[in-house]
Amino acid sequence: MNSSFPTVKPFHVARGPGQAIDAGPLRGAVLAIGNFDGVHRGHRAVIGAALARARALGRKAAALTFEPHPRRFFRPQEPLFRLTSPRDKLRLLATTGLDGALVMTFDAALASTPADDFIARILVGRLEIAGAVIGFDFHFGKARKGSPAFLAEQGTKLGFAVDVVPPLEDDEGRPVSSGAVRAALADGKVVEAAELLGAPWFVSGEVVHGEKRGRGLDFPTANMKLDPDCGLKHGIYAVRARIDGEWRDAVASFGRRPTFDDGAPLLETFLFDFAGDLYGRTFDIAFIGWLRQEQKFDSVDALKRQMAADAAQARDILRRAPGVFPALGCI
Repeated sequence: MNSSFPTVKPFHVARGPGQAIDAGPLRGAVLAIGNFDGVHRGHRAVIGAALARARALGRKAAALTFEPHPRRFFRPQEPLFRLTSPRDKLRLLATTGLDGALVMTFDAALASTPADDFIARILVGRLEIAGAVIGFDFHFGKARKGSPAFLAEQGTKLGFAVDVVPPLEDDEGRPVSSGAVRAALADGKVVEAAELLGAPWFVSGEVVHGEKRGRGLDFPTANMKLDPDCGLKHGIYAVRARIDGEWRDAVASFGRRPTFDDGAPLLETFLFDFAGDLYGRTFDIAFIGWLRQEQKFDSVDALKRQMAADAAQARDILRRAPGVFPALGCI
C-alpha cells in the first residue's frame, strides 16, 4: 500500500461576503470560477485551463467558489447530496496546483447582484482579475443572466482573458458532472464514481460512540455520522481509511442496521489489523468497491458469518486496487 504523498504547496484561502472579499495575495490572479462540488475531472479541466492561462500571463491561479452551495440558498427545503464538505473541497483544490481559493458567501446580496455588476465591481474592481475560466454551462448573476458568452464579451471590454472549457466525457461517453457522480453513488457504483472524479470518493468525519455491538461480533467498528442528505446507497463497501497520513484497508457498512434497530444511517468501519482508540478523531474514508446490499439476518451467528465473508471479499478487492491517493492536507 502506498503511504507516501506528494507535498502540497502553500495554499491561500480567503473567505468573505461577495461584495467585500479581500483577495490578498491572490489579487490579480486568473480565476477558475465554479461550485466545484467533488472537484471531479470536469472541474479539473477548468482548473487546468486556468493554470495554463496563468502561466502564459505570469500570474497566480486560484479558484473562486461559493458557500453555501447556491442550490441550498435557493431551495433550502430540498435535500442536497454534497459530494464534498466545504473543508474537503478546499483540501482537494489544494492538490490541483492552484495558489489558493476565494470562498464567497452566497447570500441574498450576492444572489441579487446583476451579472454586469458582479463582473465590474467584484471581479474587476475588487479582485482585479487577469483572467476568468469557466465551464461551458456556468451562469452567474441575478436570475442567472450571466452566460459564458456575456462573460467573454465583458472580458474583451474590460481587459481580462476569458476561457470557456467545453463539456467533458469519460472513456465510455458519459458526461462528467457532479450530478453524474451523485447518481453513481446513489446506485453504489463507487468504481464508476471514481472514474468520473479521477480518484475514489471519500468522506471525512469524527468517530463517535455507537452501541458497541461490533465488539461482541468480533468486528469492532469506528462509527461516523454522515451528512443527513448523503445519498450514498446503503450497503457494504471495501474502503480505505486515512489515519495519521497512512491509508489502511477496511470494510464498511453504511445504513440502518436492520438486524438490530433499523435506526438512523451510520457509517461503521472495521479496520483490518488495527488496534487503537479512535474515538473523537477525524479521518477520511475512501470508497473503493461495492460488496452487497444491507440485509436483515435471522440470527447473530448468521450475521457474523456474513461479516467474515465480507471482510475476506473486501481484502481481495483492496489487494487488487490501486493504492495512490491525492495528498489531502488540513485547510
